[in-house]
Amino acid sequence: MTEILTVAQMYEADRLAMQSGIPGLRLMEAAGLAIERVIRGAWSPRPVVVLAGPGNNGGDGFVVARLLERRGWPVTVALLGDRARLKGDAAANAARWKGPCIPLSPEVLNRGALVVDALFGAGLARPLEGGTAATIEELNRRELPCVAVDVPSGIHGDSGSVLGCAPRCLATVTFFRPKPGHLLEPGRQYRGALTVADIGIPGSVLTPISPDQWCNGPKLWSQVLPRPGPTSHKYSQGHLLIRGGGRMTGAARLAAAAARRCGTGLVTLAVPPSMLFPYMGDAPGPLVRSCADAEALAECFDESRITAGLLGPGAGLGDKTRIDVRMALSSGRPLVLDADALSSFADAPRDLFDQLRPDMVLTPHEGEFARLFAHKGDKLSRTRAAAEECGAVVLLKGADTVVAAPDGRAVICTAGMPALATGGSGDVLAGIIAGLLAQGMPAFEAACAGTWIHGNAAGKIGPGLIAEDLPLAAAGVLATL
Repeated sequence: MTEILTVAQMYEADRLAMQSGIPGLRLMEAAGLAIERVIRGAWSPRPVVVLAGPGNNGGDGFVVARLLERRGWPVTVALLGDRARLKGDAAANAARWKGPCIPLSPEVLNRGALVVDALFGAGLARPLEGGTAATIEELNRRELPCVAVDVPSGIHGDSGSVLGCAPRCLATVTFFRPKPGHLLEPGRQYRGALTVADIGIPGSVLTPISPDQWCNGPKLWSQVLPRPGPTSHKYSQGHLLIRGGGRMTGAARLAAAAARRCGTGLVTLAVPPSMLFPYMGDAPGPLVRSCADAEALAECFDESRITAGLLGPGAGLGDKTRIDVRMALSSGRPLVLDADALSSFADAPRDLFDQLRPDMVLTPHEGEFARLFAHKGDKLSRTRAAAEECGAVVLLKGADTVVAAPDGRAVICTAGMPALATGGSGDVLAGIIAGLLAQGMPAFEAACAGTWIHGNAAGKIGPGLIAEDLPLAAAGVLATL
């Protein structure tokens, strides 16, 4: 289940399910049962306080209360608002609850050792305030274990932003498909372990909804992942050209190692003449070519066997890098532009955008992104807008990396690891993506696959990771595919 649904799309999925003949009460009962199972799987019986809101999220909470109480758990429902004003399925399930139901306040937390947050779902659009905010803040102060229904109350379902305050949950149970707010920061940090429960909504409702954002994973790109065949040779596996810098030589060398470990047949490093021997003395596999200026770089790209290029790692800021990038763009080859190849256009980003194509990938971190693009808002929206503006695939790095194509497709990547916060890891990512491009993988899929491989390679290593570890670990991840 890789699709991600916006809040509006999830409402539509619910509507289509009920239109097909599935009663809303059945969906609510299934949702409550899924939450109860997660709770019983993680905790032994203990006093529970269910914080119930005035809508269907509160109705889910009443179901959870009834199911836990039936199994002997002491349960109190703390309701926001007037019980008599509940409507529809929420009112029906409130009527089925025969246990304690008291007004919501911070003091209700005295009654529980476990809290179920069923106040507000993903559709909340305004900050929590008053007694609701005070209760959530007290919950966090006490560090009581909390399970959220759908999303932690106060987390925006589409952006992951915090609306005033939100509970820091150990677990969140959502339904049918995840929402962007589950995967984007800071919502990802607040929701704890995420369970996406099947509550009986048929997958067929996705056809009219046509979601265009997904969780990253092999289902999205494994069919176009390059795989050598029995007659493959180095020339059939692509030839990547990497522009090496004159000072920070490790960046291009890391990228070259990553590209080679990911199956690229040949890698050529085009380097300043003064740095020829340091590059040649590193690893024996890459070809190293003296390249004094953009004219010499053009000659490198003119070779018919070059299938893709990578510019930026360790390149240095300024006119020289801008000239190199313009020349590479004119070569017609698929490209990955990273680091200094992006920041060198901070004063005139349109000069870069006007030459980009959909077979190119930009890999900025947040600082580099801000130098090129003025888009505001959540990360998914910003990345999408940037890809549409520049006409290339944009990969905005971070714990919640987002990849977006100019046609509107987008992916949120969740395989990042804290251990990746080390110098050179971004150069390895650029090398993996460029190596996949060189082997003929489409740009959007190469960016998604490269990010997934990179994150899972870090997961194999864990604490103590340095960038030099990643290329070999990436090869191990590829072997599992």
